[in-house]
Amino acid sequence: MPKYVIEREIPGAGSFTPEQLKAISQTSCGVLSKMGPEIQWVHSYVTADKIYCVYNAPNEEMVREHAKQGGFPANSVSKVSQIIDPVTAE
Repeated sequence: MPKYVIEREIPGAGSFTPEQLKAISQTSCGVLSKMGPEIQWVHSYVTADKIYCVYNAPNEEMVREHAKQGGFPANSVSKVSQIIDPVTAE
C-alpha cells in the first residue's frame, strides 16, 4: 500500500501538553475507525509549529478526506517513492 507524508502547519504544536496530543490522537483514530482499514496512521513527528504524519493509504484523496473529517490541516501530502536508511549504504 502506498505511504504518504503529511505536513500539518499547527502553530505551537511543539508546546502542546500530553493531554492535547492525546485528544488530537483520539480524534484521528476516531476518524480512521469510521473510514475503515484501508487508511492507517503509522506515526507522527511533532516539531515547533508543524506535525509530520506518516500514513498508509490507497491514494492521496483518502489522506485528505481524513484531514477534512478530523479538522486537521493537510498543507502538503507527498507520496513516498522510496525509503532509505543506513542499511541502504551497505
